[in-house]
This record gives sequence, structure tokens and C-alpha cells, in this order.
Amino acid sequence: MTAVTTTPEQIVADSRARIDALDDRIIGLIQERMAVSTVIQEARIASGGRRVHLAREMEVLAHWREALGKPGTSLAMTLLELCRGRV
Repeated sequence: MTAVTTTPEQIVADSRARIDALDDRIIGLIQERMAVSTVIQEARIASGGRRVHLAREMEVLAHWREALGKPGTSLAMTLLELCRGRV
């Protein structure tokens, strides 16, 4: 039997590769969210409504804050900014 020894450098390299893969998935999900948000905005505008629904945005902010704490609010604000104004 051969013992497998993992060096700290290998652990770091493997972990960084995993983070890079996670980042790619997160970016893909954000792009998908942006596309869905565009569909909602177009439907709202077509029916005579406003492009942005502030009460809904407050719900989104609260959801992210509850899940991630104060930094979640900042992250959600950035996400909302990315998803606004694409129409």
C-alpha cells in the first residue's frame, strides 16, 4: 500500500481550481438571472407598468441579507443593478 501525501501547495492549487469552477457557475447563473429579469421587465412595460418594482427589490434585498448578513445586502444591490435597465 502506498500512502498518498498531499502538499499544502497542492491543496491550495486544487482549492483554487474549485473556486474558479464555482465562479464560472455563479457567473452563468447571474447571466441567466439577468435574462429572466429582462423578460419580466419587458412584460411589465408592455402591460403599462414600470420597469422596476421597488417592493420586489426590497424582498430580494431582505432575502439576501437574511441568508448572508450585511454583506448579502451589498451583493444583492449589485445583482439588482446588473439586472436593471437591460430593456
